Amino acid sequence: MTRADDIVVNSDALEWEDNLEPGRYGSYDKPLTPSMRPRGGRLGVNLTRVPPGRSGCPFHTHQLEDEVFYVLSGTGVLRYGESLRAIGPGDCISCPAGTSVAHQLANTGDVDLVYLAMGNHEPNEVATYPDTGKVFVRALGLHGRLSPTDYFDGEPETPRIFELAGEGEG
Repeated sequence: MTRADDIVVNSDALEWEDNLEPGRYGSYDKPLTPSMRPRGGRLGVNLTRVPPGRSGCPFHTHQLEDEVFYVLSGTGVLRYGESLRAIGPGDCISCPAGTSVAHQLANTGDVDLVYLAMGNHEPNEVATYPDTGKVFVRALGLHGRLSPTDYFDGEPETPRIFELAGEGEG
């Protein structure tokens, strides 16, 4: 029997996770949907607290994951593509996937910027970081940089399939 107690979390009962990075990146987070993924769900909600002078993450895009942010308190700025916009309590920010438009939030105020961050968790997500040229491929579990190359670069003159099929150099 499934119990409702297993899917209800009170944010006051959760500890803040310290996700501060060196420099001006990082936040404190409370995952509010810890039972979602273990039950096959993909939607997630985090309560996020960004200290003054920090950004929770780099400027990035999503190919498959929509993101929504709802500001509870504090002030900051949204960088969305080429534009900047001041944000504050009551603002709801929609960042649809697949648009190639990058986004980033930063705390430009003097108190913590607190918001709900909501999005789906896609196993085949690809994210890009326009400021640094990085790419994230979740299925590979890797962040890295791609360099252009010819389609057949590095391929043997005789495809290995012929060797496996017993045809040798044919």
